[in-house]
Amino acid sequence: MTIRSLLVLLLSLWLAPLLLAQETLQSLADAELPSLLTIYKDLHVHPELSTQEKRSAGIVARELRAAGCDVTENFGKYDNPSSHCYGVVGVLKNGAGPTVLVRADMDALPVQEQTGAPYASKVTMKKADDTEVPVMHACGHDIHMAALIGTARVLAKLKNEWHGTIIFVGQPAEEMVGGAHAMLNAGLYKHFGKPDYALALHDEAEIEAGKIGISEGYTQANVDSVDVLVKGVGGHGAYPHKVKDPIVLSAEIINAWQTIASRENNPLDPIVVTVGSIQGGTKHNIIPDEVKMQLTVRTYKPEVRERVLAAIARIAKGCATAAGLPSDKMPEVNVLKEEAVNATYNNPDLTRRVTAALKSAIGDSNVVHKDPIMGADDFSDFSLSDHSVPACMFHVGAVDPEKAAESKKTGASLPSLHSSKFLPLPEPTLRTAVIGMTSSVIDLMKK
Repeated sequence: MTIRSLLVLLLSLWLAPLLLAQETLQSLADAELPSLLTIYKDLHVHPELSTQEKRSAGIVARELRAAGCDVTENFGKYDNPSSHCYGVVGVLKNGAGPTVLVRADMDALPVQEQTGAPYASKVTMKKADDTEVPVMHACGHDIHMAALIGTARVLAKLKNEWHGTIIFVGQPAEEMVGGAHAMLNAGLYKHFGKPDYALALHDEAEIEAGKIGISEGYTQANVDSVDVLVKGVGGHGAYPHKVKDPIVLSAEIINAWQTIASRENNPLDPIVVTVGSIQGGTKHNIIPDEVKMQLTVRTYKPEVRERVLAAIARIAKGCATAAGLPSDKMPEVNVLKEEAVNATYNNPDLTRRVTAALKSAIGDSNVVHKDPIMGADDFSDFSLSDHSVPACMFHVGAVDPEKAAESKKTGASLPSLHSSKFLPLPEPTLRTAVIGMTSSVIDLMKK
């Protein structure tokens, strides 16, 4: 035997277990697909709003338990004691080793579905204010739950490939950014152990099914909701010289806020200051006493976040002072702490490791760079404020490849997340999600 042939033999012997494991992972995922598709469509038909995910949580709990997990239901504690938390925690142990948290969110949105799918939602539910609204899984959390179940099933069958503890989390209330906090508030890490790594996936409305997008570092934004009350002195619309018009003042403030991005901020640090609501006045010829505004503010870095929020208050006050308003008529700026979301930060070392595992599982060409976005996800909470739990979220393509190609060709927009027409291509999306997450967990916990 020549040295070359010997080397080839040794290499083949070394690669054989890896190739066998990969083949087993692919075949196990394929075997689970029919059942997962049934679960996915059932979840899609029966969406539930944030804090009302009782049925969805029950399905996740049932399936995790069937996969061999030790399951805890109704886990979590909201700041509002009147809200029940339907958090699900499934723990799968396999000896000593790393602890990895895998999270899927469960809630849906108040959207009237217009996909035309045979399994389209026709559900309506009551919101907290008792109004009845249509409900739809317009953000793909049904895909996330089905993928979590599939990942648990496959990992339970591949225990010879990994060791340690996996914490599967069915998280409620992501859309109202309270569910992750509620679970941590109830002592998630105290009861089940602080993980060495936290992983999550999200379906993606701009990447074709079969591919996965990922990026290092900041990948989703800090979000702050800000209420602003602009005060004035109202009066008759025919005599503006006798009043202090809060509507004109609000317009000046809004325009001045745009200079935060254009003149106060490093262009390399993304920020968004959007006024989503402005309300003032009751009639054509009446200048009101006040105007109410609601803002969403998006940033990445903590220091940029603090500077932008301070600038919003400073500019509002400055404009009011320039308008001649007295100190007791200064605008009131209120940052809603309970609605704040921290930026999602993909730990670079962990992300590089996950990326390598994904490429090995689905092929180099099917793992693509995804630019960071100014949207948000409270998955960031599981990393903790000091990022002491390395975390990574990747994005699973959900678009029919033919539609994606047509969109590129014509320039027509695809339905986005939260759109009434967003509908993942189920089978390849679920298959890629299960294989991607399972391979990532195994890599972090391999024997």
